[in-house]
Amino acid sequence: MKKYLITGAAGFIGANFLKYKLKKCTIDNIQCKLIVLDKLTYAGNLGTISEEIKDERVEFVKGDICNKELVENIFMNHDIDFVVNFAAESHVDRSIEDPGIFLKTNILGTQILMDVAKQNWTVGKDKFGYPIYKNGKKFLQVSTDEVYGSLEREYPEGKFLMDSGQCTIDNGLDKKELEKVLNGRESMPKIFGSKFFTERTPLDPRSPYATSKTGADMLVRAYDETYHFPVNVTRCSNNYGPYHFPEKLIPLIIKNILEGEKLPVYGDGKQVRDWLYVEDHCKGIDMVIDGGKLGEAYNVGGFNEETNINIVKMTIDTIKRLVTGDKEEIKEEYKDIVKCNLEDINYDLITYVQDRLGHDARYAIDPTKTVKELGFYPETPFIVGIEKTIKWYLDNQEWVNDVVSGDYAKYYNEVYNK
Repeated sequence: MKKYLITGAAGFIGANFLKYKLKKCTIDNIQCKLIVLDKLTYAGNLGTISEEIKDERVEFVKGDICNKELVENIFMNHDIDFVVNFAAESHVDRSIEDPGIFLKTNILGTQILMDVAKQNWTVGKDKFGYPIYKNGKKFLQVSTDEVYGSLEREYPEGKFLMDSGQCTIDNGLDKKELEKVLNGRESMPKIFGSKFFTERTPLDPRSPYATSKTGADMLVRAYDETYHFPVNVTRCSNNYGPYHFPEKLIPLIIKNILEGEKLPVYGDGKQVRDWLYVEDHCKGIDMVIDGGKLGEAYNVGGFNEETNINIVKMTIDTIKRLVTGDKEEIKEEYKDIVKCNLEDINYDLITYVQDRLGHDARYAIDPTKTVKELGFYPETPFIVGIEKTIKWYLDNQEWVNDVVSGDYAKYYNEVYNK
């Protein structure tokens, strides 16, 4: 039986990974034990995983990854095979307001997890003095593309990904390989520049949040080099999907549209992000756990580059279509959810607000290495993923209302109503 310590599994990506892993173990008929460690901060909601923690394969522990004694007790009670570290403070705006908590959780917390794992997995030393570890152990650090910094936005309106039959991304998927990865997509994705983040791109963070994640990545790298500690790092595009806390762009926009509230867009809205459906990300993480070469980093991207303003417009259009079914009135099932007139769901909701300090122009992940080595491919084109996401929020308003507390409302006013 494989035992996983999944930190931050009541948060957005961690919760989706927990759900994904339980389903996969069931489908593959694999015995597993999943120990969840989560502090349950504002972005961690026990209700998100309420059904999962009833499963006999899951054990929930409330606590902080910075609590070394607690982490030691978990390792003492369970022979942990894999640590999957999702636990992190993750919102850039909050990091600008208060960098300290990001440094503590994201760097010190990662170091404590690795120290305890190293202590429990070590069985001896080799002739050079490096630790020897139990077989089959691995520490996976879940990171972000923001550690790479920012890319130039050379093509303001975007261009097709293919150029004369050769993919323009740096690692070089040829046309046949790219068509396989993008199987089922109606149109070729756009790109907004000629350069992409690869695993060889120097780390160049631009925000306190990105810097704290970079510090953790470098610490993981240091443990690999200094102690030959069994590690992998994954770096992903912007995730979206179910159970996303409504301070991030897409769930925030969905919530505000349904309430007839203005849609705050930073600056001119032309910042470009690569969007990855969260279940595709979970699949990629699982592939790295099972097959990633020790010591290596793997980019997990979505081939879904788009400007923020176009994401907002697509969300408006999709919500209007879903709640009306292309008719001139709101469906009966959504009348209590849509708190505005149908004609008010339009681009006039968009309001431009003061740009974020140091706002990065473009992120674009090149996942070729993960595609070629592990067989990963992002299954979900954005037009499909955004509809699935909006439909989930429409059908799960109880969850949304539960997570949006007074603290959230106060923070929202502070950030967006300046």
